[in-house]
Amino acid sequence: MQLVVARIGRAHGIKGEVTVEVRTDEPELRLAPGAVLATDPASTGPLTIETGRVHSGRLLLRFAGVKDRNGAEALRGTVLIAEIDPEELPEGKDEYYDHQLIDLDVVTEDGTEVGRITEISHLPSQDLFIVERPDGSEVLIPFVEEIVTEIDLAEQKAVVAPPPGLMDLAARGDAAADGRGAGSGAGDEGA
Repeated sequence: MQLVVARIGRAHGIKGEVTVEVRTDEPELRLAPGAVLATDPASTGPLTIETGRVHSGRLLLRFAGVKDRNGAEALRGTVLIAEIDPEELPEGKDEYYDHQLIDLDVVTEDGTEVGRITEISHLPSQDLFIVERPDGSEVLIPFVEEIVTEIDLAEQKAVVAPPPGLMDLAARGDAAADGRGAGSGAGDEGA
């Protein structure tokens, strides 16, 4: 199974290093020297990490065969993908890979069906579950401990305690988008 672990940013210096936007909770494992990563676009890879270091709070990587700034700049925007065993689990107790969460049923603490997780959106401030409701509409649920109170992989469900208005806000947004109403908070679902 493939797991997106980083996105290459701009070149750093003149010796082939690049900045990376880390997209894994395990960079020391996934982005270690010697790691061979697939890429998107596929034509730029696979890439083998030669060195890695932190500079001013940013991870810098150098790849085998990339020796100068031009070579590094040519990689800008490339997504780095690690191949992992589908049975592998993250190290932390409350950590999950996206593939473990996709298709989980979402219910409230009182058992009310909300829908099914169709996608995970990774934002700088927090992750969001994109949940398809039974009627086909979507609701965005922040993946934070206060709202997502339980993930039960054995039962294939996520239990949520949405704050007042979270589900209503999505309904108002859907109505406004369909021309059925003018919800003033229609664009606030992810806020």
